[in-house]
Amino acid sequence: MSDPRETDLVLDPKYDAAGLVTAVVTDRGGALLMVAHMNAEALAATQASGEATFWSRSRARLWKKGETSGNVLRVVEMRIDCDQDALWIIADPAGPACHTGATSCFYRRIVGDGLQPVA
Repeated sequence: MSDPRETDLVLDPKYDAAGLVTAVVTDRGGALLMVAHMNAEALAATQASGEATFWSRSRARLWKKGETSGNVLRVVEMRIDCDQDALWIIADPAGPACHTGATSCFYRRIVGDGLQPVA
């Protein structure tokens, strides 16, 4: 374990070639809400505001969760994995996390070659 990212207490995200890290969002109870991506600017904005901001790959811009819907994610805690290439955001959601109106973006399970709603 000679990589300082794995042993030091310095935040040093390991961004991919596109300048992004994956961010997994759960609520306080551990329910998976969504997965998104952050660049350095999104991470800084999230830390400054206390509300989750991501990099939208489809819009090619920063995107504050809830900027149009009002369904913001208030950050309770942020953690980073061992090699600092993924974030875990624990949040209090102010409404549904998914743009479809579902509580979680993971509202369907894979069954065979099809999908089934999760009750």
